[in-house]
Amino acid sequence: MTKQKDKTALLHDIQSEHHRLDRVLDNLTPQDMLQGGVIGDWSVKDILAHLTAWEQVFLHWYRCGLSGKSSDIEPVGMGKKAIDALNQRFYDQYAGHNLEDVLANFLASYQEILAVVNETTEEELFSPGRYAWTGKYILADYYMSNTGNHYRWARQKIHQWWKVTKESA
Repeated sequence: MTKQKDKTALLHDIQSEHHRLDRVLDNLTPQDMLQGGVIGDWSVKDILAHLTAWEQVFLHWYRCGLSGKSSDIEPVGMGKKAIDALNQRFYDQYAGHNLEDVLANFLASYQEILAVVNETTEEELFSPGRYAWTGKYILADYYMSNTGNHYRWARQKIHQWWKVTKESA
């Protein structure tokens, strides 16, 4: 699933996608970030809270795997209905948070992700079956799907919304 073949490439891709997302966010005012309709009713703030929540779920899976514990949210075999329900739960959980807190949590979570990737060995990242919770995937797949690939998805959605919003203004 992942195209990265080593930790350096993995870190580069995560950081590059985050930087590209940051560049899009830099063009938005706080009022822009609170406007709904980016994805359904979601605002940019909601999307950033969503990204943070998934990063934290990944870190929870990883830490449970390291300690031999199971997670209350199992990643393997999670279907669309379960993912949609989890996304709704995250939305409901963070809807009342203010923008400043969401932005601070987004940055802190990203820094935590980078620190954990840096601490993870290449063997851990790229060895199939290293962790039972990853199923048929490798740990690097989970890193990318919960960070770099997710940042790309968010950037594209926000960019599309912003383009339409500015054209109609």
